[in-house]
Amino acid sequence: MEKRKEKGYSLDNMAEELEISTPAYTKIEKQETKLTFERLLQIQNLLDIPLQDLLDIQVESVYHQNLQAQSVGYQAGVQNLYQENKETTQKLVQILEQEIEHLKSEIEFLRDIAKR
Repeated sequence: MEKRKEKGYSLDNMAEELEISTPAYTKIEKQETKLTFERLLQIQNLLDIPLQDLLDIQVESVYHQNLQAQSVGYQAGVQNLYQENKETTQKLVQILEQEIEHLKSEIEFLRDIAKR
């Protein structure tokens, strides 16, 4: 992976940081194993690069190609990614909803204190 090498990480470094074996990480780079959205985000955070750079999406080229065909391809890819990671997405939404409720109760608590 060019991005990994640009950041100075070896296969062993990446595997260690991701808490997986080197052969498991090698399979990710060779695209021999399915990559979960969660793992993709871990790699993105580790390399500290935008997701479009990690996936090597050339934004400029999108505008110069047949947008309708490109859109269908991306929609299918996004749909597949969503379906594969639906459970993770639902868990994240649930966690965020719980955090919102917690923050609302904190605000209410602070308002009560301020009134005293």
